[in-house]
Amino acid sequence: MKRITSIDAVRGFVMLVMALDHVRDLVHFSGVSNDPTDLTTTTPFIFGTRWITHLCAPTFVFLSGVSAYIAYANSKDQKSNKQFLLKRGVWLIVLEFTLINFAIWFDVHFRISMMQVIAAIGSSFMLLMFFVNRPARQNFAIALMITVVCNLVVGYDFPSFPALNFFYHLFFSPTLFQITPNYMLLINYPILPWFGIMLAGYSCGVLFLKSKEERIKIFIRISGILISLFVLFRTINLWGDPSKWSIQKNGLFTFLSFMNISKYPPSLLYIFITIGVAFLLLFIAEKYESKWKEVITVYGSVPMFYYLLHFYIIHIIAQAIFMLQGFAWRDFQFAPFKFGRPEAPSGVGLVSVYLIWIAIVALLYPLCKEYATYKKAHPQNGWLKYL
Repeated sequence: MKRITSIDAVRGFVMLVMALDHVRDLVHFSGVSNDPTDLTTTTPFIFGTRWITHLCAPTFVFLSGVSAYIAYANSKDQKSNKQFLLKRGVWLIVLEFTLINFAIWFDVHFRISMMQVIAAIGSSFMLLMFFVNRPARQNFAIALMITVVCNLVVGYDFPSFPALNFFYHLFFSPTLFQITPNYMLLINYPILPWFGIMLAGYSCGVLFLKSKEERIKIFIRISGILISLFVLFRTINLWGDPSKWSIQKNGLFTFLSFMNISKYPPSLLYIFITIGVAFLLLFIAEKYESKWKEVITVYGSVPMFYYLLHFYIIHIIAQAIFMLQGFAWRDFQFAPFKFGRPEAPSGVGLVSVYLIWIAIVALLYPLCKEYATYKKAHPQNGWLKYL
């Protein structure tokens, strides 16, 4: 089957946006100290910079499910396909708690481990093994049920029952565990809400096997339905997101309150709007051909290669910026949640964040293109599927 370039294009787009969020986190002067969605301290520019990156994780997870279905549909050896899901899942979890966590914290002592999107995808791949043979409608119904249930049971804690508490947070609700005096485990992406998104993507995989003309019509309809559901439920303001919107100091900030939805864990309304926009992007990628689509497709065709490189490059550039601002190596803090930043005020403004982001994305393009070319030319190298 011919590769569906719209998947790579949309995945590439959200990966470029993802890099913007990580540059802001590590380089912006308030990246660590302030919450960009806190309406009492943020600005519309900072809020928008953070909000657009909400698209990244759910779109990436959803398209991972779509890609898994396409691989399953094209596979003649279903047993081998399930084994691949298992091995890839384990591999992603190992990467998360080694190379990726080090790239985030730059802490050689590994005093904190964070379970985020890569581990959530790995865990979801492993769970997906038990659903690959089910009908698409049944899988979609299960995905919807998982999403609703996860929205109902979030926010609890069971300190008197440590084992129950651990597995509850592992599967349903984010938390920070102090495992030992010198080691923390941060569960930022609990498994089940994100598995629900992946299973929804897997169940929608059948749509991507239709003709291009059919896909264009279907994608814009789904986008319209999901965005309309978001507007309807958000306007009612009773259920679907734990963070209610309210009237603010002016119309712009009231709009920001309306759009200020919950990612940790992903609420129903968060999923509606982000996946709704993802389908809109898929519609655009299917309907229109352009040079820009060719460029972003390069990034989307080698996602893990890009993901690993971009974190290390951003963090190295951040340390270099702090040194140029007069800080010495002894000033850098690598304790949990410090990200190697100095205690004293450091970093750059938002315009500089955007310029650094553009430079990093440009730097990564030839590297990704070269690796994509190598990967395509060496299909016999099975290990390339894991990177």
